[in-house]
Amino acid sequence: MAADDTGKKELFSSKLGLILSVLGIAVGTGNIWRFPRIAAQNGGEAGAGAFLIAWVCFLFLFSIPLIIAEYGIGRHGRRGVIGSFVKLVGENFGWMGGFIGFVATAIMFYYSVVAGWCLYYLIASVTAGLPESMVHANMMWEGFQESILPSVMHAFMIIGGGYVVIKGIASIERINKVLIPSLFLVLIISLVRAVMLPGSGAGIEYLFTPDWSTLSRPEVWLEALTQNAWDTGAAWGLILTYAAYMRKKDDITISAFQTGIGNNIISLVAAIIIFSTVFGTLTPQMTNGEILNVMKTSGPASTGLTFIWMPQLFFKMPAGTIFAILFFLGLTFAAFSSLISMIELASRVLVDLGFSRTKATVAVCTVGFLFGLPSAISVDFLANQDFVWGVGLMVSGAFMSFAIIKFNPGKFRNTVVNTESSKYSLGKWWEVIIKYVVPIEVISLLVWWIYLSASTYAPESWYNPLSPFSVATVALQWGVAMGLLYFYNHRLSSKST
Repeated sequence: MAADDTGKKELFSSKLGLILSVLGIAVGTGNIWRFPRIAAQNGGEAGAGAFLIAWVCFLFLFSIPLIIAEYGIGRHGRRGVIGSFVKLVGENFGWMGGFIGFVATAIMFYYSVVAGWCLYYLIASVTAGLPESMVHANMMWEGFQESILPSVMHAFMIIGGGYVVIKGIASIERINKVLIPSLFLVLIISLVRAVMLPGSGAGIEYLFTPDWSTLSRPEVWLEALTQNAWDTGAAWGLILTYAAYMRKKDDITISAFQTGIGNNIISLVAAIIIFSTVFGTLTPQMTNGEILNVMKTSGPASTGLTFIWMPQLFFKMPAGTIFAILFFLGLTFAAFSSLISMIELASRVLVDLGFSRTKATVAVCTVGFLFGLPSAISVDFLANQDFVWGVGLMVSGAFMSFAIIKFNPGKFRNTVVNTESSKYSLGKWWEVIIKYVVPIEVISLLVWWIYLSASTYAPESWYNPLSPFSVATVALQWGVAMGLLYFYNHRLSSKST
């Protein structure tokens, strides 16, 4: 732990600590649980390569530019999302920072449930052994979901995350220096073994083969953008929160590229492992089409994909139980590090409002547990929340873009990002993306999605807020959050500065 120029605030003690902590924001279930299932759902008959192309485009046209913005806003403001927005663009727009923080917090409610799944499978790998077949793997998954254990594991993970956050940024830095490298090692071991499975080549071929017709579907672009935001942590406000503890001498642009590219590499590795596992396990018994159908239907929205098929990989490996324990240990670590950042974001907002760190963290964890219970009880509810707030990340990105535009992109680039300590000078290309490309992406995709949902995909339910994947359920939940934040904007903004 170090102090900044004023000697009053905590900072990350090293560049390594910052990068590992920021990688810990999204490396984990966003990459290993979510990315493979999203790729499978958005692939065509020939392959998922076209989805990957759209996904990589958004890395450079959405995620990295916004990560640069987050690093800059956070280090400039030295506060949470609301306070940093107020310092950058004034009190009238604090509610926008509040919405960004709320989206990340809403994701936290169900993310801790997924983290609990990871912990359960770690314990099961140690105590119960590996399922011997797909039938046993499904029985294990369904039996777990029908029990009280998801709620228990959810509570355990959120309490553990709260304990780390109470200890402060030094504690967060220390634990990420252990958690993230351990995951990298386990993933490399799993990758090597997965690609050695007979039939795994068919899975890798499908993953990287483009089916260009899929790019005509707006949901593919929508999912590609939101998944890249999931992978990198862009527009969550989490990087902004950690950047409040960033040293002045650390280069924002280099850190942003390291963060974005590093996360996407991990996602690709995870997808290769999962696709290799499923194809390598099922190729002798099923056709490619049947295998893909299994991948797309492993639990609501394929939520069981990682948890059903990874145990199959390890069952086929020599000393598979040991590797299973290592894998789910690494996955639990990664999920836990991401959860810590979400708790820190919400807690930092309350600290800015005048709460002590301990009281703020206890309040966030209590609310997080209660609001996460519906997702722990119902995977269908979890899938709805993943849909609503995953798409909400686009609005968060638009709000960040708006804040930079209002402040002046050129001024931000030259005074906040390109400092005397910068090793790389950020070019004008960033201004173009932030000022024009990001708003066009968000507006066009949202309008396109709403129009087709109402006219083609769900003409009979798009207006029904009780339909879990409708336009109306998104509008209702976003509207309630924005309305409350706007109503209390003056109070929140004035107390956060």
